[in-house]
Amino acid sequence: MSTTSTAATTRTILRAEGFSCPSCVAKIEKQVGRLAGVSAVTVRFASSRVEIDHDPQVVGVEALIAAVAKAGYASRAAAF
Repeated sequence: MSTTSTAATTRTILRAEGFSCPSCVAKIEKQVGRLAGVSAVTVRFASSRVEIDHDPQVVGVEALIAAVAKAGYASRAAAF
């Protein structure tokens, strides 16, 4: 799992599976972005990466993965 910290913000990178179109990107960004503690979400369509800046005291990696699942896609924490 890749995380970098600055103050109260951590960047977590997830690998998502199963999305095949640009509208899938928007669904994931919208669902994850709704979580309390999430300050930024960027989905890299070509590499299937979901980069999330969040406060780990408010929202954990498990909740981020669950939000991606709620959008309809499987994901897992990535090493890079």
